[in-house]
Amino acid sequence: MAGYGDDAGFTAYATAAGYTVPAGTIAAARQRGSSYIDGTYGMRFPGQPTGGLAQERAWPRTGATAYGVTLASDLIPQRVIDASYEAAYLELVKPGSLSISYDPAKKVKRQKVDVIEREFFEPGAGGNIFAPDAPVSTIIEGLLAPLIGPMFGLPDILVV
Repeated sequence: MAGYGDDAGFTAYATAAGYTVPAGTIAAARQRGSSYIDGTYGMRFPGQPTGGLAQERAWPRTGATAYGVTLASDLIPQRVIDASYEAAYLELVKPGSLSISYDPAKKVKRQKVDVIEREFFEPGAGGNIFAPDAPVSTIIEGLLAPLIGPMFGLPDILVV
């Protein structure tokens, strides 16, 4: 399974963004970044994978639109490729950061050591209810904003 884009494209993206790419296997990081994009945003992308269930990646898609324009069924939008590059960079900077395992039984609410005390709040109603510790990148969110719908298929605005 290949990640979106290619190693040269990743290097060009990182250079243009002013990133210093840490040592690591770019192809493997691109694979993990692409898997993160598909797993986190795949259900919110418009349309359906062109190759159906046999397709390895969420893109290309049939019936996808952006800015009111229907996208070609063989297109992988540059925004998806760039978002996967951004995720790959995050993975290279901090290996394993895209693969957070969450165990609610081990969530710390309050911790006190001698006179030092810390308390953490649970995510609010708008928080990530599935994986509260999952990374959120505003760059990735911004890149994918024109392509993703609201969570759970609800409209952005309800009129009553």
